[in-house]
Amino acid sequence: MKRVELSRELISSYSFSKVFSKTDKPLTSISFNDTGEYCVVAGEDDNLNVYNCKEGTPRSTLYSKKYGVTLARFTHHKNNVIYASTKEDDTLRYLSIHDNKYIRYFRGHKQRVTAVEMSPIDDTLLTASLDETVRMWDLRSSTCQGVVNGEGKTLVAIDPQGLVFAVGTNCDTIRVYDFREYTQGPFATWKVEDAQYTPGRLPEWTSLKFSSDGTRLIVTTMSDTIYVLDAFDGRLLQRLVSHAGPNTASCGEEVSISPDARYVMAGGSDNYVRIWDLLSNKEMVDNQPFTTLPTPHTSGIKIVGFNPLNAMAVTGAEELAFWLPNLKNLALPPPSSV
Repeated sequence: MKRVELSRELISSYSFSKVFSKTDKPLTSISFNDTGEYCVVAGEDDNLNVYNCKEGTPRSTLYSKKYGVTLARFTHHKNNVIYASTKEDDTLRYLSIHDNKYIRYFRGHKQRVTAVEMSPIDDTLLTASLDETVRMWDLRSSTCQGVVNGEGKTLVAIDPQGLVFAVGTNCDTIRVYDFREYTQGPFATWKVEDAQYTPGRLPEWTSLKFSSDGTRLIVTTMSDTIYVLDAFDGRLLQRLVSHAGPNTASCGEEVSISPDARYVMAGGSDNYVRIWDLLSNKEMVDNQPFTTLPTPHTSGIKIVGFNPLNAMAVTGAEELAFWLPNLKNLALPPPSSV
């Protein structure tokens, strides 16, 4: 397998290679397993669909009609996913997609779950909720391992080394905790400010995402702006502008960071995909997308995902699309990994 590095030219050549059948309702979340071989997609139709990314084929469909499903995440086991319920209660359900059986339930949240984050190094799981808490779990036990209190809308993200986690509160503050000492409170607290807005009145935040190199923290919002922060001191580095932000409720699943930590891809409510280069325009706060790609979607893009190892991407609205670079025009070897 030959290694292919992502570049602006390569990414600009992306086109949708396969479009799967339309669903009855919008898709809501996407997650890849550790090898990038499979992705799991959840939808408002209460279905979980698993796809083989290498073969470009559906693998299985699992139903959660009674409980609903969102924020489905692969664990480190390729046949296991965990997801948040949207009906009856806000229980997290740990499911084997191999035999469609529940392994364990995680009860504790009292309102809708806003984030589900797997540790990159072990079976620790963090979840955030509109009940203004972050809960820590171990996949081997149904018992909650710890609680961090938030304030207002509460979000969470885990850094790529699995050593610290960031909690977003009130859509303007980020608190950073050491996993080993989180009970002692945050070791850093940052107030995020944007000169374009009155302090404390930033656009509603929808998710936090660390870049894979751990140097940046991406804050997605309900507006046409995505914030890029310094992950070490919380400084606003860039505003990713000219995005067509979500026009309905979002958990930030329409935004994805490339595995090399350089590019941000976002699906717009206008059905276009825009991609920004985080290494360009460093001297300017506002960063414009370097390419805007048409898509097969017609109802606003809800999910976007860069495959963690293979040079492909996935977008979804009511239908799912797989994207690949057009290597014929680039004179490059076929991509196997990035």
